[in-house]
Amino acid sequence: MIHFIIDGKIEREFEVSLTIDEPDFWIFLDVSEFKGKKANLQTIEENETLDKIYQANSYPGEENIYKEHLRPQFHFSTRRGWINDPNGLVYHDGEYHLFYQHNPFGWSYGSDANKAWGHAISKDMIHWEELRDAIHPDNLGGIYSGSAVVDKLNTTSFQTGDEKPIVCIYTSAGGKTPWSKDKPFTQSIAFSNDRGRTFTKYSGNPVQEHIRLSNRDPKVIWYTPLNQWVIVLYLDDDEMGFFTSKDLKSWQLESKYKRDKLHECPELFELNIDGNKSNKKWILYAANGRYDIGQFDGKKFIPETKSIRLHYGNCFYASQTFNNIPKEDGRRIQIAWGVIPMQGMPFNQQMLFPVELTLRTTEDGPRLFAQPINEIKKIYGQNWIFQDNVVEEGQQSILGESFDVGFYDISAEFEIGSAERFGLIINNIQITYETKEQKLYCQERYASLKPMEGKIKFRILVDRTTLELFANDGQIYMPIRTHIDITKLSELYSKFGTDFNMTEISELYPYKLNYAVSYTDPIPIGKGDIIVFSKGGITKLVKLEVYELNSIWH
Repeated sequence: MIHFIIDGKIEREFEVSLTIDEPDFWIFLDVSEFKGKKANLQTIEENETLDKIYQANSYPGEENIYKEHLRPQFHFSTRRGWINDPNGLVYHDGEYHLFYQHNPFGWSYGSDANKAWGHAISKDMIHWEELRDAIHPDNLGGIYSGSAVVDKLNTTSFQTGDEKPIVCIYTSAGGKTPWSKDKPFTQSIAFSNDRGRTFTKYSGNPVQEHIRLSNRDPKVIWYTPLNQWVIVLYLDDDEMGFFTSKDLKSWQLESKYKRDKLHECPELFELNIDGNKSNKKWILYAANGRYDIGQFDGKKFIPETKSIRLHYGNCFYASQTFNNIPKEDGRRIQIAWGVIPMQGMPFNQQMLFPVELTLRTTEDGPRLFAQPINEIKKIYGQNWIFQDNVVEEGQQSILGESFDVGFYDISAEFEIGSAERFGLIINNIQITYETKEQKLYCQERYASLKPMEGKIKFRILVDRTTLELFANDGQIYMPIRTHIDITKLSELYSKFGTDFNMTEISELYPYKLNYAVSYTDPIPIGKGDIIVFSKGGITKLVKLEVYELNSIWH
């Protein structure tokens, strides 16, 4: 444990794993805000590795940032350290702000003493510039998840000039660090008057005292009909609390809502059904991608559906949508944590690609659909188009040697025909549609999917560590991590063999999840091609469109 002290006051507390041998990578502490002041580093015990700490304007390995062999090329990842939940997604003055849970001092989740809000900005949600961490742990605890708003009416009285303040609302996770010993979980706020470049914590923190257990993850919206803020807070044990506030400093509990499988990181937003502004519903969304549709009067949520599932992948968690998107845009845009280990890298985990959420009528009632944001076209490169290809029994190479292992946006439309199953294989990842079962499979995940007028449509984003599959215009969203932990795969095979089908298993990264897996006639191929296949009959590939994607880092 290290204390970073300025003028006799602890400014940072963090844990770091040091080595006397050659390090795997170097980590750094940005101290630019303390320039000109005297700093002391204090540790509990002497350690010879402390001699390796030094001050500089750069750090070893900086020249290789964004060039690492597992670095996602069109998904956000941090320069150094671990990231998880996206936090505080907000648009302000031409910039999209992405805050996120960040351990800048290690590869793993690590100590809560390290848990800060990382920060990146973008003009288009594609190209990101990472800024220094925005909010750091203090004597109230580590900085857990939360949200951000633009206080246009200056309800907080934080505004000092013409600039409308950005206000971040977060959980102070007390009791999990030496600095916050014996403190409970409470809610705090911080604000910025310089477009999010620096943040000041409110002197009256915490603004919401402890309620029970590990209450956390405040999501804040402005509710216009009552001219006040609404805060949704996870209270624990699958229960949400709805609060109102006039100034974000004093909160009033209005109601509670409990539903199985709605767990932490709540989201609350309103969407038009089929784009009809006179027909709207409210969505209450949770970290695991489950959501309820219903009515909300500013104080109480009334469900009209059972909990529904949007994503069916193996790497999606703790998504959040942007606040303050301009009215002329009007989209509801979501970013989720991509739960993907990056072995051997100086960074770990990533964000999934931003998607637009829409609410559409289906035979089962209104449902959320997800599609990649249109800004992806900014990184389009070379493209290929194939049409009206009848796929006989077996498999066909589409691009062959002209297709290299890389980064792609792929759209495919199939007419089912007589085939029992059909699909695509991309970089050794097989996507299969079972026509009799009407189910879509990819890796160990599956989802029920009915044809649309006898057709099945895929949209597939391929990066170094992920394959994000959108089926039938986004009715099914299946983000898949493709960078496999070989040790876990070996354990799986040793237990079940390679021919297991629909077996309940458990996966421990990072949460214990039960899911069904299916390996159906795996077709071994070489990497670097798109294969289309059909089994038990013929199918028709109506259209296949492939766009190469350029790196966002160069």
